[in-house]
Amino acid sequence: MRVFASAPGKITLFGEHAVVYGEPAITYTIDKRVHVHLKVGGDSTIKIEARGLQVGGAKLVISGEKIEAEVDAQSLMESLSYVHKALEIASEYCGESKGVEILVESELPVGAGLGTSAAVSAATIAAFCKAMEKELSLEELARLAHRVEIEVQGSASPMDTMTVTYGGLLYIKPAERSFERLEWGSLPVVVGFTPRESNTGKLVAGVRRLVEREEDLIMEIIRTIGRLVDRAREALEEENLERVGSLMNVNHGLLEALGVSTVKLNEMVYAARAAGALGAKLTGAGGGGCMVALCPGKEEEVKASLRAVGGIPLECTFSSRGVEVRVVG
Repeated sequence: MRVFASAPGKITLFGEHAVVYGEPAITYTIDKRVHVHLKVGGDSTIKIEARGLQVGGAKLVISGEKIEAEVDAQSLMESLSYVHKALEIASEYCGESKGVEILVESELPVGAGLGTSAAVSAATIAAFCKAMEKELSLEELARLAHRVEIEVQGSASPMDTMTVTYGGLLYIKPAERSFERLEWGSLPVVVGFTPRESNTGKLVAGVRRLVEREEDLIMEIIRTIGRLVDRAREALEEENLERVGSLMNVNHGLLEALGVSTVKLNEMVYAARAAGALGAKLTGAGGGGCMVALCPGKEEEVKASLRAVGGIPLECTFSSRGVEVRVVG
């Protein structure tokens, strides 16, 4: 049986990092996706091939305890560990383990803060369960994909996996493992990318160390981000773009205080604001990766400003599509 599954990338408008501590967040999915082609094999061998994950057309073959890789094993395993762990968790859920051939194609840069690992995890689990003819609700899919992120990264909120599974503009309530849909057409934003200096797990761990050293001070910042998210929700519901932009600026400042921004991200954020953006902030875990600017009527000026400071504008728009899966042969 051959199965095709895909999942979208996402933008975090408000609430990253604080969401790990139970505070709400606002996210939305974009039209760039991760595509997984899965074929059930005749033996127990797992073959994973990846394209577009910035690891040079990596290929990994796992047979029992034997691993064969075409590129440096350490960098390869870091990029493909989400696929391998997703297959392990999906096999456990389905109650059977079979050899598979998987091709992962990504329209999203790895480590950009756009939810690539969540999309890979969710699409892989959806494809495997479909191939095994195992019923899987969206709620269960999001839960299993979240397990993948926890086991690979060491710590993760359900924000990314919930967002890419369901799709749309969402108000995430991590403490309740639930969300509410927010209604708005297409937000006039520009996304900028710069290569990442650190991965999500290390950035989350860095914030946790700050909390351990200065708990009262840092937790107050985290709670402030949570209150800001609720105000941003009000602004979105009122379609008050100026207030949304202003709150994005405040959120970025608070994330800077947590130590997760970089000089390059800050350059891009301030360049976007100088070019006319109502607001701009990093999106995702930080440490490089992506920033997002709210810039109605100033999209081209903001893109030019990002290029001027060495950033890369990414072409992406809002999409309400979540995980999709189908049998193809």
